[in-house]
Amino acid sequence: MGPAKTTTRTRRRAVPWLLLGLWVAVLAAVGPFSSKLADVQHDRAVDYLPASADSTQVAKIEDQLPGGETTELVLVYRRDGGLSTADRATAARQVAEIDRQNPLTGTPRGVPSRDGTTLMYPVSSSAPGTDEKLRDDFVNDVRDVARGGGGLSVDVGGTGALATDAAGVYNSLGGPLLYTTVAVVAVLLILIYRSPLLWLVPLAVAGVADYLAMGVAYGLHSAFGTTITGQSQGVMTILVFGAGTDYALLLISRYREELRRVERPYDAMLAALRGCGPAVLASSGTVAAGLLCLLAADLNSSRGMGPMGTVGVLCALVAMLTLLPAVLVLFGRRLFWPLVPAYGSEPKQRRSLFAAMGSSAGRRPYAVLAGGVVLLGALALGTLNLPGALKQQDSFVDKPDSVTAMETLAKAYPEHGTQPITVITPTARAADTLARVRAERGVADAETGRSGKGWTEISVTAQGAPQSAAETATIKSLRHDLKGSYIGGPSAEQIDLKDTNARDRLIVVPIVLVSVLLILMVLLRSLVAPLLLLVAVVAVWGAALGIGGLVFSPLFGFEGTDPGLGLLSFVFLVALGVDYGIFLMHRMREESVQGAEPVAAALTALRTTGGVIASAGLVLAATFAVLTNMGLVQLVELGFVIAVGVLLDTFLVRTYLVTSASVALRRKVWWPGPLSREPESSAPPPPRERESVTVG
Repeated sequence: MGPAKTTTRTRRRAVPWLLLGLWVAVLAAVGPFSSKLADVQHDRAVDYLPASADSTQVAKIEDQLPGGETTELVLVYRRDGGLSTADRATAARQVAEIDRQNPLTGTPRGVPSRDGTTLMYPVSSSAPGTDEKLRDDFVNDVRDVARGGGGLSVDVGGTGALATDAAGVYNSLGGPLLYTTVAVVAVLLILIYRSPLLWLVPLAVAGVADYLAMGVAYGLHSAFGTTITGQSQGVMTILVFGAGTDYALLLISRYREELRRVERPYDAMLAALRGCGPAVLASSGTVAAGLLCLLAADLNSSRGMGPMGTVGVLCALVAMLTLLPAVLVLFGRRLFWPLVPAYGSEPKQRRSLFAAMGSSAGRRPYAVLAGGVVLLGALALGTLNLPGALKQQDSFVDKPDSVTAMETLAKAYPEHGTQPITVITPTARAADTLARVRAERGVADAETGRSGKGWTEISVTAQGAPQSAAETATIKSLRHDLKGSYIGGPSAEQIDLKDTNARDRLIVVPIVLVSVLLILMVLLRSLVAPLLLLVAVVAVWGAALGIGGLVFSPLFGFEGTDPGLGLLSFVFLVALGVDYGIFLMHRMREESVQGAEPVAAALTALRTTGGVIASAGLVLAATFAVLTNMGLVQLVELGFVIAVGVLLDTFLVRTYLVTSASVALRRKVWWPGPLSREPESSAPPPPRERESVTVG
């Protein structure tokens, strides 16, 4: 055996072990940081609010006032037949006990309803400040004291209680979200690979990537103050497992193919990485670029989700292109048992569903294309049925105590606001501002609260119900008339969320489209093909939102649509949809470069990548569908729209519409690149037959 062969064999044995050792060192280094990510996750309103809005300034100034941010609660006592004297005495005794146990702001006063069935006690405390744990402890202490019985119901509502209940849902996401995602991916991988061992490897590598992503995300927060919310952390986990498994499916499929041609697993893996590595790199880069466009958003939650999602995708990419190959090479062919790809063997020939689909698209491309466009357009009309903006109390799938309290208040006090509007004004003109507020149309009452740092807080009660058209008009009127003051509070925050999301769509959507288009033009060396892919994913987004409009209210019973749904679903569906388009068009271009005629190149690309794209689409859709099992309406809506969009993209747009359009356009799909021109030779060489890629 010569020195060269010995060196080569040593390298084959050493490289996988070196990669494993490197990953062990990396995980040991990021471990302490990964465990801290939950500690910096915050779900206060200010963590989601737009950076430039009035309500954000109110939240920041309140933090500087004596005692910091105030936690507002409302105790709601109700007896259907009318409150008795004993009931009122019970309420007064419990409120007094709460006052003794907690440093309340002001003296709570009971406000009876006109029909005598309900008594509400607004209470507030500045002791929790901005500490979410102290806020939750305060809310829970109040709930422990405020108890009913014998027909008397007692509920604790208000902004503080709503925030505590929302935080409880977000805090419960981590474990269930991770376990459910792992279980869903595991089941799908077992069905795809039909192997008792192979499915474990990509799943374990995805888990390692998620652990790495948590450490990197914590580092970003420490270095740059990146916003970490329960929503962004949950989406990051979904992306790690969804996108990571997709990359694993593509790599393992190509590796299995090369194992039949190449004797040694190490060499087969090198060939697989050369074959599919560029497509994986390009697709992950496109997803990352699309998500980073969210940095242009003004909404804190959207802007923070960009880096978090990008971290998840890139950590998944690094793990699947380094750790996964090392583990696969070390286990060798036996990992594929019982369907071992022996060297020199031929794959079992099976009738390909995607070959049949491609044939129908190839025979009648214009009819298929027209039918698909009509179908997507019809589905998109469902967006007209989307419910209005989601109110804060309607954001829970299962109704908590705080929502019950707010609903009771809305019925018992239809003529009276039950949620404070906060006005922050310079102390020097606090008296004048208070007088102007009280004279404002739609204001029922106003009183001065805390002062400090040159600012004074005024608590305003509107005549309209919370987040009603009347209260919204009052808030907008206050903002128009009180120049130099800031108007905030829960209802003002919802107005700012809606307005800022509309502004962000106008800015972020064009940036995403231009960024993705430029990347695709460089990758595919064409203008028509990238435009085709972009039009396709935008159509998918519209259709998926339309399906949401058909089911959110009639089927799911949701009372509103999250204002951020349109923007976030657009970014994710465009980035992830183009991801699959790259797999298909990259293979189509590869076939064209090797001399295949346009129709043959399109059909071969569909036949050879269809199985991988279908499997990847199912996995990604299933991981996002996990969000539909969570307890917040905004997560359910986001998960549903993205999952439906991915399925539409996988089984309709990629297989039929993009293929049909490519067949109809022929060489024009590569315009103005060199592939768009007819070859000079009158007898081009026949295309090289390639083995159909299967994942089974």
